[in-house]
Amino acid sequence: VQLQASGGGLVQAGGSLRLSCAASGGTFSSWAMGWFRQAPGKEREFVAAIKWSNGRTYYADSVKGRFTISRDNAKNTVYLQMNTLKPEDTAVYYCAAKYTGDHYYSSRYYKSTDSYDYWGQGTQVTVSS
Repeated sequence: VQLQASGGGLVQAGGSLRLSCAASGGTFSSWAMGWFRQAPGKEREFVAAIKWSNGRTYYADSVKGRFTISRDNAKNTVYLQMNTLKPEDTAVYYCAAKYTGDHYYSSRYYKSTDSYDYWGQGTQVTVSS
């Protein structure tokens, strides 16, 4: 499984960006995909996740109402639409994947970095004030 993240860049506060994560090397209908971010000197933190099979989504409180995660089945791609960006959103953003099959997992599971088996290379997002 390979994940290719793209779409990062420099944007002013209040602006928008859309990140993409193209997945290959598998059939992803029974997978969960997540976005995490890591700012300099900080631990990697959860941003958003989506279950590919039913589209159920999970968000960190800090981005709820501003970010939207979605998927395109035909393109095997997950998107993170980021609106009303703030300087504190500045970080390297990583996409991640986890095979879930038919298992039930709590929302807490999808928000943990330890739950994911595959990671993309990261894309830098910088928000200027």
